Amino acid sequence: MATRLPKPDSLAAGRRPADLGRVSTEELVHEFLARLGDDPAREGLERTPQRVAQAFDYLTSGYRQDRDRLLHGALFSVNYDEMVIVKDIEVFSLCEHHLLPFFGRCHIAYLPHGKVIGLSKLPRLVDMYARRLQVQERLTTQIAESIQELIHPLGVGVVMEARHLCMMMRGVEKQHSAAVTSAMLGAFRSELETRNEFLSLIQSGRV
Repeated sequence: MATRLPKPDSLAAGRRPADLGRVSTEELVHEFLARLGDDPAREGLERTPQRVAQAFDYLTSGYRQDRDRLLHGALFSVNYDEMVIVKDIEVFSLCEHHLLPFFGRCHIAYLPHGKVIGLSKLPRLVDMYARRLQVQERLTTQIAESIQELIHPLGVGVVMEARHLCMMMRGVEKQHSAAVTSAMLGAFRSELETRNEFLSLIQSGRV
């Protein structure tokens, strides 16, 4: 039987955040199910706390990843200065406001300045930041700024299109709405032609 937890008001008033480290995620989920008014011991829910703990461990694994270690050995010196684009990278993340998923596609482009990143590493970089509690705006910016810091290209452009279950399932309940965010650095911000070429290529299906 899971340990009974104090009520939320006593948590806020009397317990330090460090104290929660003694309470397992499974115990928290068990208590949460009970407070919803269901029976955590019934057949369908009996193993739910374990499953939820494992799911959240995976969905927040980005907190335990190091960017430099992730990309170690995947930065290459090259004599190439044309635009590099990786489009339609699948994105799955959790909204930090409601812990509900948002999902969609990410498009990345940069203009190399002596170095490139192995193409397969860009989706891994997206996953690292996406597997944290996020807002789409910050996630988009983090991806762009990381690429800028890693290889110092002439410019970076990131566009993300996502659907948010916190908006589709609750609140305004707009099932067909999508949010689009962008981060433009260097030449992608200062040069209209560069930015328009990127936006045109990710929309045209040519890449």
